[in-house]
Amino acid sequence: MIHVMIADDQELIRESLGIVLGQNSDMQVTGLAKDGQELLSLVEADVPDVILMDIRMPVIDGVQATKAVKERHPEVKVIVLTTFDDDEYVYGALRNGASGYLLKGVSMQELAAAIRKVTSGGAIMTPEVTAKVVKFFSQMAQGSFCAAPEAPGADELTRTERNIANLVGHGLSNKEIADRLALSGGTVRNGLSSALGKLGLRDRTQLALWAVQTGLVHAEIEK
Repeated sequence: MIHVMIADDQELIRESLGIVLGQNSDMQVTGLAKDGQELLSLVEADVPDVILMDIRMPVIDGVQATKAVKERHPEVKVIVLTTFDDDEYVYGALRNGASGYLLKGVSMQELAAAIRKVTSGGAIMTPEVTAKVVKFFSQMAQGSFCAAPEAPGADELTRTERNIANLVGHGLSNKEIADRLALSGGTVRNGLSSALGKLGLRDRTQLALWAVQTGLVHAEIEK
């Protein structure tokens, strides 16, 4: 059973989401919060598997609430839900450990599938979200990225691992990466896991952000 909490300052939305998600046989909604502060109290009392997190809430917003939850309970998965097309908020939530970002207009089937995906260790890092993150960094750095990222562990990456990280930063799936680099699915999975270990990163989403932040996504694929 997947235990889900919902944080949204609009009562209608959080109640509706709770009712609909509760109809899935493999999900149980264990808490509804009107803001980040209330959510943190609920989490301390009963740690969920997944949190659906609104971005703009009073008292403590979704970006800061995500950071607080992940610092205290890194195993909890956070999916950011918002109606706002705000690049900075997208980056902030993902940087703080969110596993993905969805607009509130997403279908209930897609939302349930996303919950199952992050619970099984996946990340919702779509090309659209990646594009937002790239755009945000481009604005922050005025287009100035280093082509050779310098970070702890970066110099330990093999050519294959760097290429995989590059394509993860572009939002490609493992299958798409395998096709692009002419590798087997197993080689891509192993390369991804090895890159995460060398860089000290938690998951695919953090690797994508690292690739964007360091400018690796702008480098050519190494032959």
